[in-house]
This record gives sequence, structure tokens and C-alpha cells, in this order.
Amino acid sequence: MTRLLFALAALALVGCSSRPAAKHDDAPTVRPPTEGPKVVITGDQGELVVSVEVVSTPATIERGLMWREYLAPDAGMLFLMPGEERDWSFWMRNTLIPLDMIFITGSMTIAGIVENAEPRTETERKAGAPSRYVLEVNGGWSATHHVKAGARVRFVGVPQ
Repeated sequence: MTRLLFALAALALVGCSSRPAAKHDDAPTVRPPTEGPKVVITGDQGELVVSVEVVSTPATIERGLMWREYLAPDAGMLFLMPGEERDWSFWMRNTLIPLDMIFITGSMTIAGIVENAEPRTETERKAGAPSRYVLEVNGGWSATHHVKAGARVRFVGVPQ
């Protein structure tokens, strides 16, 4: 029995050591998830897709991205604001990372953007124009991707 275990262990080691080391080119390609809600922004920059977490209750809207230490590069949080369009106001209390806030109208265009909102502040941030939805993404994302007011937006898989 001991010989069998030893032989199996030796074969396992040989199998592990006989494989060539993986090259960087052999690494799997990381692709965004194909499922789940998304926000698609179309403008001069082309089409951009953001995987989103959707919040719509007063408690989840108030909490937002508070206490989060990380947000994936093309991920965000979509706020489905209650009631009619208005000039919504946001703050960054207990938010640990800088964010861009993209304010979206009911007719699905970008009304305005607050870029690189400073974390851990209670400074009021607004677009200065009515909106129905707000998309929060990593700070600097809008500038990096050349997203501007007036760009068209559509939701994919977002419950209404």
C-alpha cells in the first residue's frame, strides 16, 4: 500500500514538473461579465459598457457606495431615483474612493457630470440640471473615456 501511494505521489510530481510554465500570452483573457445589468453610453467616444449594481430604495440610495474600498474599472452603481426628474444632490460621506457622478435624464441623455468627487466629504454635488438616474463610476472614468453631457444612454437588464 505504501508503495502504491509513493508511486502515485511520484507520478503527480512528474506530471506537475513536466508541464511547461505558462507564458504571459497563455494567460486567460479577462472579459466583462455577459450577465447582469449594464449601462451603455454612446457618443463621440463610441459605445461604452458599464456593469452596474442597481439601487432604488431609499436605504440603498442613501448608502450608495459608502464603505467600499474598490470599484472595478468598468463597473458602477446605478441609482434609480424616486419621483420626477430634478436636480439631485449627492455627498461623499463615508465614501472611501473618488467617484464620477453621471446624471442621466428620463429621455436617456447625460444631463451633466461631476468629476472626481472627493471622498469623505459632505460637500453637495449636483449636475445643475434635472435628471432621473445617476451613474457612479470610478473618479476620472468620464475624462478617460471622453464622456460628455449630451451623450446617449441605454440600460440593458436594468429592472424598472
